[in-house]
Amino acid sequence: MLPEKKTGVVFFAHGSPIESANEAVREVARAAAARGGFELWETAFLEGGRPDLPGAVAQLAQAGAQRVVIIPYFLTLGLHLHRDLPRIAAELAGIYKDVEMVCGEPLDGHPGLIAILAERARQAYNR
Repeated sequence: MLPEKKTGVVFFAHGSPIESANEAVREVARAAAARGGFELWETAFLEGGRPDLPGAVAQLAQAGAQRVVIIPYFLTLGLHLHRDLPRIAAELAGIYKDVEMVCGEPLDGHPGLIAILAERARQAYNR
């Protein structure tokens, strides 16, 4: 059996010029990393926050990641996930030739999303 590659996870969000919004993403990423048992992880932003995706991947590669899993913190497969993420991931794969890049799915389509929306609707409905 071959040894498993050291894997890092990047929680990749759009980003905002409002830093408290970026910090909220970082808090969710921190909790998700803890729940998932991911020891090697970073948060990254497309724009408006730091680090950006290349910066996060650089940090993970420097920490010894041989595989980077990019988890979009985006609701749907819109333009950024259809165009920007594959382009950036391909550029990073060209820079870090020994690091495998894997892109995950957006939040849309996950069954937990229905429960979240129903709960938010019930909360607002009952105000």
